[in-house]
Amino acid sequence: MNLVPMAEILKKANKEGYAVGGFNINNLEFLQGIIEAAEEMNSPLILQTSEGAIKYIGIDYVIGMVEAATKNTTIPVALHLDHGSSFEVVMKCIRHGYSSVMIDGSHYPFEENVRLVKKVVEAAHSVGVSVEAELGKIGGTEDNVSVDEKDATYTDPDEAVEFVERTGVDALAIAIGTAHGVYKGKPELDFDRLTDIKSKLDMPLVLHGASGVPTEDVEKAVKLGINKVNVNTDFQQAFTERIKEIFDEKPDLYDPRKYCGPGRDAIKAKVKEKIKMLGSQNKA
Repeated sequence: MNLVPMAEILKKANKEGYAVGGFNINNLEFLQGIIEAAEEMNSPLILQTSEGAIKYIGIDYVIGMVEAATKNTTIPVALHLDHGSSFEVVMKCIRHGYSSVMIDGSHYPFEENVRLVKKVVEAAHSVGVSVEAELGKIGGTEDNVSVDEKDATYTDPDEAVEFVERTGVDALAIAIGTAHGVYKGKPELDFDRLTDIKSKLDMPLVLHGASGVPTEDVEKAVKLGINKVNVNTDFQQAFTERIKEIFDEKPDLYDPRKYCGPGRDAIKAKVKEKIKMLGSQNKA
């Protein structure tokens, strides 16, 4: 596989002031649509799988599909584990060839989060794999990650500095008001908090839960220092909505290629939209 560490992709993004999409794959059509769009837009790419997606697809199939998809790519691509729940899960992905992992200890007390992330960083960096971690709790639900709104907490800027110094993590996901999954209302992002964190930490910052956040808010977040933006729900909705339209038009259709293909095209169009929004076009 022609994969690169995520740190390599994000270091350039941080230096030049744009963001790269962390785009989740759920099946073959998602992978094809995302890769084709990034290639055509000449954008670097971070392909992500959640633990739920790995369970659904099978890790050997994930690696096989990504290997086929990146065999002839001309853009830098990282394969990243999204919201890894344990040291064991992270190590499994590293052994199978992932070039980047996220260890999510945000639900633990600060010291326990530091201890877990530091352990992962030491293991991953020894084999050239990048590490993302999270500080603060991002609300909402996505796959096996669920945080009640009342339990969501924003990232403390001073804690963020200590956390990065003690762990050596490559990218930090921060909580500034976004949520995983579908929003019930308009999200209110804490841009002052983001500005404060970025002024204290000149490193790649990550925005989770970007599906459903207004374009102008995401663009502002990128301008203020976000370098990686995760998207999953938007792609799932685009894929499903297109398939629903097709069945509304042709209820007797039974050939999966006749509806999964257009679903893939819908994802591709949505990915191009996100790449333009993040400013990563022609940054490969």
